[in-house]
Amino acid sequence: MNVGTIHGVGLGPGDPDLMSLRAHRLLTGARHIAYFRKAGRTGQARAIIDGLVHPDAIEFAMEYPVTTEIPVTDPRYNEILSRFYAECAAHLRALVTRGEDVIVLSEGDPFFYGSFMHLYTRLKDDVPVQVVPAITGMSAAWTATGSPVTWGDDVLTVLMGTLSAADLTERMKTTDALVVMKIGRNIEKVRAALEAAGKYEDAWLIEYASMPGQTVQRLSDAEGRITPYFSIIVVHGQGRRP
Repeated sequence: MNVGTIHGVGLGPGDPDLMSLRAHRLLTGARHIAYFRKAGRTGQARAIIDGLVHPDAIEFAMEYPVTTEIPVTDPRYNEILSRFYAECAAHLRALVTRGEDVIVLSEGDPFFYGSFMHLYTRLKDDVPVQVVPAITGMSAAWTATGSPVTWGDDVLTVLMGTLSAADLTERMKTTDALVVMKIGRNIEKVRAALEAAGKYEDAWLIEYASMPGQTVQRLSDAEGRITPYFSIIVVHGQGRRP
């Protein structure tokens, strides 16, 4: 039987011009395209490739059954999402076993905190899966600040704003350069942790890096601001240099 391939395609941080040539080639020739989105939304991944999809392509929108409606610590959260990913994987597996190639869109890089990873682990032992790496959102964010993020022997730490205040503070204290993702409603907790770690005045807030509406400002100048989902905080390293 002729078996197809699932391609997990990283789209980069948001600007279509920052997409790889391989990603572009696969997308423009795709017969089946799958992507995640919140119910009732277009989905950021789908929006990035608007105009690149062949009009005859068949789209499979995978709508999250839960996002922020219940806390991640609630046992139901993992149960609901696990069932959702299993159902999505089964649909893709069926397409591939019929000989179809499927492109699964991923914002940023597929292996960097992306939802595609949950499909990958469920499919990689059953059907061919190829991954197309991409520029990460954090790379676009620190580039937008106009300053290098690491020098010499600087240690870079990437943190999720969903961590506890204590964990955030402790890890912030022991790093040279810092990226904080998944900020959103965690912004005040992240602010407090940065202050406790002595890094608040050096923090930058980047919203919609490389996308329309990009903003770059010091975090201290954004007091009281409600941050959107696509927000990243950067603290630059100041390490060894010639």
